[in-house]
Amino acid sequence: MPSPRPLRADARRNREALLVAAREAFLADDDAHVEEIARRAGVAVGTLYRHFETREALVAEVYRQEVAELCATPGRLLAEHAPDEALRTFLLLLVEHAAVSRGMGEALESITATDSPVFEDTRDEMARALDELLAAGVAAGVVRGDVGGRVVLRALGGICGMRAQGWQDDAVRVATILCDGLCHGTADNA
Repeated sequence: MPSPRPLRADARRNREALLVAAREAFLADDDAHVEEIARRAGVAVGTLYRHFETREALVAEVYRQEVAELCATPGRLLAEHAPDEALRTFLLLLVEHAAVSRGMGEALESITATDSPVFEDTRDEMARALDELLAAGVAAGVVRGDVGGRVVLRALGGICGMRAQGWQDDAVRVATILCDGLCHGTADNA
């Protein structure tokens, strides 16, 4: 099957404007209507539907974009910081991501009823990003080698999924404890 033709420049701009407008709208009101999103993007509703067949498809793409941006950071973090500090920073970025996602709560819940693989795919991406950081830490001798990215993601996901008041402050503390535990027992931190 041939790959789809690339978007024309104006169509690409419209698509990007829709994604930016949708993210802003979902953060302000996770029940934002497509008409409001189109208005914010400066396009007609029909243009929105040409790019995204359903509101749920738009929500999924906004979420995928958020995760892709997050998961693109390990290389930069490793270039700027020691591996253990890069890991710590990424764990805190995961907490921040959870806060943004929480602002999109109802919008994200709307895609859980569909057959969209968005959550499984994005969890895999986040686990791979963590694996990259963990491997760099293991290679440098500052992170223990018996834990993978999926386990770290699950540990942090538990606290980020809480609905209690103050969850974000607790999640930052848990991320710090988690990072300390991952670094404990290594040659440099024994």
